[in-house]
Amino acid sequence: MTAPKETWTDPRLNEFGKPVDAGFTKVDERLEKVDKKIDTVAGELRGEMKAGFEKADKKMEGLFEKADAKMDAGFARVDADIRELRGEIKWLIYGLVPIGATFIHSLISWFA
Repeated sequence: MTAPKETWTDPRLNEFGKPVDAGFTKVDERLEKVDKKIDTVAGELRGEMKAGFEKADKKMEGLFEKADAKMDAGFARVDADIRELRGEIKWLIYGLVPIGATFIHSLISWFA
């Protein structure tokens, strides 16, 4: 690969190169400004997003705590209902067993 020429053989090309170099210098300066602006905006956006997510996290935590409390209360009611039903079933069984035994005894006696 050949090294780039420091000067052109045609003097007109050297004169043309000066405004081109100046143009690239201006573009470089503008790009530096754009990079700084992007860094500034990105930093501000990062801060806003962080604050927003923290706010959303706190709100969600509160909602989850409320939902947990409602679920705990609901399960406690279901547990109490099940205990009550077990007691009623127990008394129902204790009442039906003697009735069934008496009925079976009566049938056996009748056919005997």
